[in-house]
Amino acid sequence: MRLNSIMADLPIAAVVRIAKKSGAERVGSDAAAAIVAKAEVYIGNLTKEANRLAQHAGRKTIKEEDVELAAKSA
Repeated sequence: MRLNSIMADLPIAAVVRIAKKSGAERVGSDAAAAIVAKAEVYIGNLTKEANRLAQHAGRKTIKEEDVELAAKSA
């Protein structure tokens, strides 16, 4: 059920709920695992960029503004 047999950090059930709220009638387990994998990559990249922006501003803490700016460049 998990891509490459790696334990995901995001719960698959939450991803399936989001997919259904977004219009999916049903989500296969392989599709859910793929969405989780892609979402985790996106979140990781977003966090890296937000962290870079926070460090550039002389902070160790990522703020909402860092996330917003990072999302615009993603």
